[in-house]
Amino acid sequence: MTDSTPEARLAQHGIVLPTPAAPVANYVATVLTGSTLVVSGQLPLVDGKLFASGKLGADVAVEIGVEAARYSMINVIAQVRAAIGDLSRVRRVVRLGGFISCVPTFTQHATVMNGASDFAVLVFGEAGRHARSTIGVPSLPLDAAVEVEGLFEIA
Repeated sequence: MTDSTPEARLAQHGIVLPTPAAPVANYVATVLTGSTLVVSGQLPLVDGKLFASGKLGADVAVEIGVEAARYSMINVIAQVRAAIGDLSRVRRVVRLGGFISCVPTFTQHATVMNGASDFAVLVFGEAGRHARSTIGVPSLPLDAAVEVEGLFEIA
């Protein structure tokens, strides 16, 4: 990986960050406190439409779940940019949380969440390596297959 900026890495891979989704309930999309930026959970929206709905292990294939986690992470990063302006201010992706809508017997949560984790490293390089939790849940808003939240250290 070159020593380019996160914005340059996005451009190199043909990724254009979307306009961040507005909160749909009584919460805010991001909270900046000191040098910590918390990003509320983001769904896999593409052009305002849900990329994947349903449950992993039933009607959603693992590969689709991986892509949904990637799209969710793109939306997390769009929220980061909206909150701080310049992605180069991200010192570290501290933690990601992944919620996977799945049947009770599904066990490939980590594989699905790698879609988000791999994208964080693609964009932020070594600063994109993070701690994470990934859990299976019975349902998510809009019947989304995946939701990703983030915690970032900001310069």
